[in-house]
Amino acid sequence: MSLPNANTPLYNHALPNIEQWLISQGCQQDSSAPHCWHIQKADWKAELCLEVEDITVRYFQTGEKQDIQRAFKYSLSRQDIEQAVFAGP
Repeated sequence: MSLPNANTPLYNHALPNIEQWLISQGCQQDSSAPHCWHIQKADWKAELCLEVEDITVRYFQTGEKQDIQRAFKYSLSRQDIEQAVFAGP
C-alpha cells in the first residue's frame, strides 16, 4: 500500500496509511490503547495519540524538565506533521 503524496492533508489518508507512515517513522503501537503510538530517539521519547480532532504528541522529558504536549490538526499535510513531530521537542 503506497502513501498519498506528502503534501496531502492527513485527513485524506486512510487509517492503514497513517499506521504505515507511523511504523516507517519508527513508532510502535500501544497494545492497550491502539490509537496511541510510541517512539524513542537518542535524546527524546514521545507518545502520539490519534484523537478525533487532531494528533496529540506528548514528549517525555528526563530529569527536572516537564513534559511537552502539542496538538496537530489533521488538516496539516503529512510532510508538515512529520517535520514538526519527528524533529523532537
